[in-house]
Amino acid sequence: MVAMNIAVSHDHIAIRVVDYAGTLRWYTEKLDFHVDAEWPYGGMQLAYLSNGTAKLEVLGGATAEPQPDPTSLEPTFQREGLNHFCLAIEDLDATLVELRARGAELVREPFVVEEINRNLAFVKDNSGNLIELSAPRT
Repeated sequence: MVAMNIAVSHDHIAIRVVDYAGTLRWYTEKLDFHVDAEWPYGGMQLAYLSNGTAKLEVLGGATAEPQPDPTSLEPTFQREGLNHFCLAIEDLDATLVELRARGAELVREPFVVEEINRNLAFVKDNSGNLIELSAPRT
């Protein structure tokens, strides 16, 4: 029997939050996402958001344990599970200037990863979810 090759492409990331409205506001105001659809599910409110090819599903509802607030990257490496999601951008410096003006909180100052030739920075959303911003190294 010939093994099937499983072809995949990325579709979306889902985040579980308590503050549904605040999370939609954060992503639309800070990262220019658009709300594409909203619907109720099992006592929660769900939404799909997008910006370009980046898609995010928000699972909102008042009953969830908050995650620890990431004040730096290193403590986040002590837990299993999804650590962060990454958004590709063109210009890290200009994006960070804009994000700071919009009140987004950096978790770590920008840095370079030589092995992948990328400039990186990490911000956190209103629920403490880590978002990596990745730009080509200039």
